[in-house]
Amino acid sequence: MRSSFGIAVLGASFVALTAGTANAQDKTLIINSFGGAYEAAHKKCVIEPFEKENGATVRIVTAYSADAFAQLRAQKDAPQFDVIHFSGGQEIVGAAEGLLAPIDPARLTNAADLYDFAKAKLASGEGPAYSIAAIGLVYNSEKSPKTPSSWKDLMDPALGEHLVLTDISNGYGMLGFLMLNQVEGGSLDNIQPGLDAVAKLLEGGAVVVSKSPEIQQEFAQNEAWIAPYASDYAYTLRAAGLPAKFVQGAEGTPASYITTNLVANRPNQDLALKFIDMSISPAAQTCFAEALRYTPTNSKATLSSEVAADVAYGVDGVKSLIRFDPAKIEANRAAWVEAWNKTIAK
Repeated sequence: MRSSFGIAVLGASFVALTAGTANAQDKTLIINSFGGAYEAAHKKCVIEPFEKENGATVRIVTAYSADAFAQLRAQKDAPQFDVIHFSGGQEIVGAAEGLLAPIDPARLTNAADLYDFAKAKLASGEGPAYSIAAIGLVYNSEKSPKTPSSWKDLMDPALGEHLVLTDISNGYGMLGFLMLNQVEGGSLDNIQPGLDAVAKLLEGGAVVVSKSPEIQQEFAQNEAWIAPYASDYAYTLRAAGLPAKFVQGAEGTPASYITTNLVANRPNQDLALKFIDMSISPAAQTCFAEALRYTPTNSKATLSSEVAADVAYGVDGVKSLIRFDPAKIEANRAAWVEAWNKTIAK
């Protein structure tokens, strides 16, 4: 997730947020959220219930993952966040640099009900995943000649100009591309099979967009049938009156982990842990799934059949989730984007 907020703006925001809070510090938390519909859901599903239950105040800095992490790193000697949220794997680096505090799962009443992958690195400082953006196949349920079931279906020549790919400068586009690359025989050490597949698809008439609203435009105006993208976007398209559905590809489902992390060297860690615990509760995760169609990581979250159809749900749904190494993606991002741009420019 990206931010339009500069570090200077964030710094100014923190001055305003932290002023006058010293006396109420024991009941005040500073967190980041991602703005827009996400932040609205965050307030409804976690923040407001937490404030009511604990008599606390949660102050929000609207900042996406990269900017929030840059701020955390810049203030390592005097951090201002109590809880910090990431969707791009920044918790891996933050934990390694000592910016995030280890979490004892015994301090979280809901930890036992999390799927193992969501709590695997608590002891090393990587906070639990409380939602998952699952990447699969979003398709037009009325016009697509068949219901897709495999990532290999993207290579069907019959799709032609009805296939929409997303630029890998977009996080979801990157994950979809890496999955196509894997299905075509590639790996994180070799993306050439994926690039060759993209070149073939473009020759067949596929189009490349850079932002999610452009996917909606292609479905609404240009006869798009299918796009590899996040599960929540099928819901967005339906809300716009388009007949869209989501399906997981048989070979696996790339996952963007949304994590909630305990910042090291802050005085309110007991209260912060209560906030994290509420974030991973069945009620909060059910609420997020209903509002935004994110996949729950708590095994006790119960979804209606309508909502469940839009996410990777339950033991069977999450067992196919794949997390491509975020650190490796970041290390190779510039080179991969350059290779991608050369491929789509041909």
